[in-house]
Amino acid sequence: MPKGYVVTRVDILDPEAYAKYAAAATKAIADHGGKALARGGRHEALEGKARARNVVLEFDSYDAARRYFYSEQYQAARALRQGAAEMEMVLVEGS
Repeated sequence: MPKGYVVTRVDILDPEAYAKYAAAATKAIADHGGKALARGGRHEALEGKARARNVVLEFDSYDAARRYFYSEQYQAARALRQGAAEMEMVLVEGS
């Protein structure tokens, strides 16, 4: 079964509020069987606009990643992030 990946690009506006979100989101990721393949670190824009922070999460399947995102636990973490960051997040099925 193909894995599921959540790819996030972030510009943090309020580091203190974002840290609260990150702590809660990290717990939700672990509780849903996900693991971070990339979180922050060195990067460069090859095409288009870069964001300051990039995250790649891996889950056992597309559906598992989707369940994580729509879980009450992650949605509560997400509420902590309001106004703390600008971001894009996509769910991708592996091949």
